[in-house]
Amino acid sequence: MSSTSLASLAYDKLRQALDNFQYVPGDRFSENEVGADLGMSRTPVREALVRLQREGYISVIPKLGWIVNSIDFTMFEQLYDVRSILECAALDLLVQTPDLEIRLHELTALWCIPAPQRLSEIATVSRNDEQFHMALVAASGNQEMARIHRDITDRIRIVRRLEFTRNYRIDVTYEEHGDILKSLLSRDGLQAKSLLQQHIRVSRDEVKNITLHTLQNARQKQPSL
Repeated sequence: MSSTSLASLAYDKLRQALDNFQYVPGDRFSENEVGADLGMSRTPVREALVRLQREGYISVIPKLGWIVNSIDFTMFEQLYDVRSILECAALDLLVQTPDLEIRLHELTALWCIPAPQRLSEIATVSRNDEQFHMALVAASGNQEMARIHRDITDRIRIVRRLEFTRNYRIDVTYEEHGDILKSLLSRDGLQAKSLLQQHIRVSRDEVKNITLHTLQNARQKQPSL
């Protein structure tokens, strides 16, 4: 296996461990420890750790190793607010486009479907949910708005990843995405923005509650020193 493939494998395993809170905020570890756990040399492990550092999961402390970052909910709430503003601005642009139905065709085909046809695999729905919001902004035609939105999406992924660990969130998301799209297609921009704002606000609060609950359980399961 190539070094690039090994680094990707190391990243996937470490990312899964972080997502499952096998490492909790404040935990420290060295590259050697991770390499021993994964059965890999330091080079692919370091590449994986640097990638996770860029994504905001971990930080490096000179001469002390790596540490899992704390979760700054105030910052994430602010990012959700900015995201909401950007997406509402995108809807304002969208409802003015003459080819609105064409721009939203793929989204409506994915989200405006009968309940029996809905996907249920958590990772897929989570990925599609993220793409839904990015696609709405991209469909507005404002490339700079889309670029800023992508950056925010990358930054909030750290907490957003847990939203669909509650199965009811899947059906709720399908319903809410469908309602937003239907309002857009009827060119009711005010209704679409109201639905979108509520959708993002509820999602933000759910993510925070789920993260706090999961983190508390993970800490309680850690062995005492």
